Amino acid sequence: MTKLSTLCYIEKDGQYLMLHRTVKENDVNKDKWIGVGGHFEQGESPEECLLREVKEETGYTLVSWKYRGIVTFVYGGDLVEYMSLYTADGFEGEPTECDEGQLEWVDKSKISGLEIWEGDKIFFRLLDEGREFFSLKLVYDTSDVLQYAALDGVPMELFDELDADGNRIGVVKERGVVHEEGALHATAHIWIVRRNGTGGYDVLLQKRSSYKDSNPGCYDISSAGHVEAGCGYVESAIRELKEELGIEARPEQLKEIGIRRCGFEGEFYGRPFKDNEISMLYLYEEPVDIERLYLQESEVSKVIWMDYQECYRKIRENGFTHCIYTDEFEMLGKALGLI
Repeated sequence: MTKLSTLCYIEKDGQYLMLHRTVKENDVNKDKWIGVGGHFEQGESPEECLLREVKEETGYTLVSWKYRGIVTFVYGGDLVEYMSLYTADGFEGEPTECDEGQLEWVDKSKISGLEIWEGDKIFFRLLDEGREFFSLKLVYDTSDVLQYAALDGVPMELFDELDADGNRIGVVKERGVVHEEGALHATAHIWIVRRNGTGGYDVLLQKRSSYKDSNPGCYDISSAGHVEAGCGYVESAIRELKEELGIEARPEQLKEIGIRRCGFEGEFYGRPFKDNEISMLYLYEEPVDIERLYLQESEVSKVIWMDYQECYRKIRENGFTHCIYTDEFEMLGKALGLI
């Protein structure tokens, strides 16, 4: 089944007009908060549908609006809906009761706390970032769990949200939403080491690309990455080694050295960033020639070897630009028998 619809977020004074859909029992949006809008009638243009639906559901006549994007909504494999997404900042008239549910003005900062679709959080972020126009595809199963998302045809990263014990709670979130909310998620950290001529170990450090969404240009773990929705730690570690450094590792070459919870809050590119993760740490001791590595330009700008003790001293002092957690580095040192 394929449908065409409009969805509009009317705004004023830092708020959006939200509709709590509580009336129709067979409504795919039942009990969720969304904007106002509805399905096309025969022969309508998107703007005609927009103006009619807003008037019917709110009593308002729009006088200023903007076409912001196309959202392809796929539900359970059977329902496909193409939603023309609008924002509006000008309207006239008196509000009326809505027969679809309850209308309420909600502060933009509080919308993520409502019962909304996970995919809606993605386009709220895009709207907040000022994206002129975008095409967003969202695929859900019949339990309303996000299965796939793509922005302008490019797949987006999706992560399982975890509870404090590291168990999946049945919610899947997009990467940008995860770091806006500080949702707990899983990562795999791989430390590459080699014995050196002083009886100790060198560690391989990567310098993060200047394009990274957090801590650009900082020295970091040899290789690390998020555990994608539905995946495990080991397969994620193997994937990251391949993608970031061109290393093709096997599961038996990765030694598990511990699991830890970590995180921080910061600001990058003028936007808040919250990291809240459970990380599985691995040790990789196979021979690595850094001159033969294939660095992923979007992730890694360079790699270097550094003596463990020297690095341990540097990360505890000022003057070394890094984003390495001291306690994690100490876990590595204990696994190597150095501390």
